[in-house]
Amino acid sequence: MDKIIPRMMARIDSPDNAAADPVTIAQRATPSSLPLQIKEISPRISEGGAFVKFAFSQDQDHKEVEKMIKAHLKENPIKPWFNPLKQARVFLVKGVPWLEDLHRLPTPRLKVEFTSPAPGQPGEELSQETLYTLFRRYGKLKDIIPQPTDSKDIPKYAYLHFNKIRHAIMAKNCMHGFTVEPGAGGGKAGTVLKLVYMQKKKAHFIWDWFLNHPRLTIPLLLAFIGTFSVMVFDPIRTFFIKAHVTRSFHISDNKIYKWFRSQASRANELLNLRRRRTEDPGLSAIWDDRKDAIEQIQTWLMESADTFIVIQGPRGSGKRELVMDQALQGRKNNLLIDCKGIQEARGDSSTISAAALEVGYRPVFSWMNSISSLVDLAAQGTIGTKTGFSETLDTQLAKIWQNTSSALRQIALEDRSDDDKDADLGDDEYLEAHPERRPVVVINNFLHKSQEGHVVYDKISEWAASLTTTNVAHVIFLTSDLSFSKSLSKALPDRVFRQISLGDCSPEVAKRFVITHLDADPDEGIAPKRKAPPSQTRDDLAELDECISTLGGRLTDLEFLARRIKTGETPKKAVKAIIDQSASEILKMYILDVDKSRQWTPEQAWLLIKFLADSETLRYNELLLSDTYKSGGEATLQALEQAELINIVSSNGRPKSIKPGKPVYTAAFKALTQDHVLKARLDLAILSELTKIETQGIEKCEFELNLLGQLPGQPKEVRGRIKWLLGKLRGSQEKVEGYERESGALKKVLSKEY
Repeated sequence: MDKIIPRMMARIDSPDNAAADPVTIAQRATPSSLPLQIKEISPRISEGGAFVKFAFSQDQDHKEVEKMIKAHLKENPIKPWFNPLKQARVFLVKGVPWLEDLHRLPTPRLKVEFTSPAPGQPGEELSQETLYTLFRRYGKLKDIIPQPTDSKDIPKYAYLHFNKIRHAIMAKNCMHGFTVEPGAGGGKAGTVLKLVYMQKKKAHFIWDWFLNHPRLTIPLLLAFIGTFSVMVFDPIRTFFIKAHVTRSFHISDNKIYKWFRSQASRANELLNLRRRRTEDPGLSAIWDDRKDAIEQIQTWLMESADTFIVIQGPRGSGKRELVMDQALQGRKNNLLIDCKGIQEARGDSSTISAAALEVGYRPVFSWMNSISSLVDLAAQGTIGTKTGFSETLDTQLAKIWQNTSSALRQIALEDRSDDDKDADLGDDEYLEAHPERRPVVVINNFLHKSQEGHVVYDKISEWAASLTTTNVAHVIFLTSDLSFSKSLSKALPDRVFRQISLGDCSPEVAKRFVITHLDADPDEGIAPKRKAPPSQTRDDLAELDECISTLGGRLTDLEFLARRIKTGETPKKAVKAIIDQSASEILKMYILDVDKSRQWTPEQAWLLIKFLADSETLRYNELLLSDTYKSGGEATLQALEQAELINIVSSNGRPKSIKPGKPVYTAAFKALTQDHVLKARLDLAILSELTKIETQGIEKCEFELNLLGQLPGQPKEVRGRIKWLLGKLRGSQEKVEGYERESGALKKVLSKEY
């Protein structure tokens, strides 16, 4: 090291290297023929220079010395290594330099203050010509700005704007404290120059400009944020959506986990620790009955038709299990979207979060929607117009579906390789030619609570239409709403949908379902000492046929029945419990629970229950003729169908008949009408409403008769009208009297029974 360091320092002290020691540079800059003695060197690191004090003989002039040093540097230039095009310069200091260590960075702009040598006396302001003569020698000047004439600031000043910073540094250090003689324009007593660096831009200039120009800066900021979001977050979100669809992070799909699980299952079977458990006991009977529907869905998924597949059926009919567990069994890349959680979310932020959760869209900043609305409101108050920073629910949902489309398209194309026989096809042609490669999007609970708003469903149907028309994915809708075609036809108006309608099970299939559920017990014992199945040991299962005919073929009700029977109840007792529970739900949901947002009255719901208890099918138009349904009857019936109290059967596109919403509701309706107190109370409410309607009709007749009676002479032209009004008045009065008699009898029931 003792040998290496001196060699390195010798290279640094090269006369062609400006990074050397200041003393060495000063010695190299001085010609050997000039008898100068360097007394002191004061480096100015922040300004990139140094003051050199020297002594010379009296017969030499300082100007001649400066001239000789400049000539020497011209012949032997010293250039910095970082800027070989520039060389060191030297000037004679004319003023009194101020050696300070303040945090003042050099700038090409200097402020020259004109002060007087005598204290308390103002300095003489120099002209631009004088300033140019004094400072031009240090470098090119861009501009000289004198003090404004209306300014009263003392001392007087002027601004010098040099072309380069190094010129300003040289001028400031050489001319600070210089005294301009009276003969050179310095006034009577002369003028002392004080020089300081001036920042060309004031502090916080960018921030102040940003705040003072909101019309320009706010849109630029929003554009930057939007660009940053698209560049950074969109690829991340697409990645998470792909992982959600392909189940990359699901441990149940991991190969190692599957291997350990299979080994554990084999060990349990060999040791006879327990019977092999089936995931959905009893459903095999249902799938055997619906085998044609399952095969039809699988066939459609292998075809390249750009239309929707719609599975329609009442709630509890097994639509989701039919598609996800049977039709799509063994098929990868399936996306299930449940509209129920999205539609029931309260507020835009919750709706966005629910939609993002269904497709795996993350990160999602749903709270930014509220903040952006506040920012947009503040900007409107500041600049007078909206910035467009806040986005509507439609825009936010469109972003989520757009990212999902990108992820699905990447999934459909990820198995494509250059070795394929159709590698020359474009992406669109490839997807059209290979429908088996497309992912499947299953949209469950479509049109759930659609009366509360169609924004979510409109965006979903538009997005689904884009998926099918661009051959990105197959789309299957699961809905219990019979009017689904109205909503889907807006998205695909020129397509015929592929539809499968699921109904309730037949009595034979329902019985097999219940029996299979009863026999599927994983904890019956250790082989070979297993007991006989319950279907062979229980005598009360003979009641099952009668109970199923009462209960119907709805899967949820049948599963509930099987569970109750498995706990030890007889089939009749279990069915009675289900009927009682359904009757309680009907009372709470449709009659007793007063909700102002409902589109029906308790009287209208009760009238339907009474009629359906007597007859399982009602004529649609005959019901609309009743006084209770005269006003807005069709809207009321549609609302009750949406609430699943009834089911409206259509024929040739028009409503034909009305049936109970669930098969078990027929027995529940009869149970409700057998409650005399409840029947008397609700019938009394219907009679009160009918009495009110007839009373209003009587008042209208009396008002019109009063007007006709005021006509002079009773013209013969109005006699027919008067006779008709009197007949209508008499009929209404007779109805009111009949209602009063019935009401009296019902009141007696209410006063005597509990």
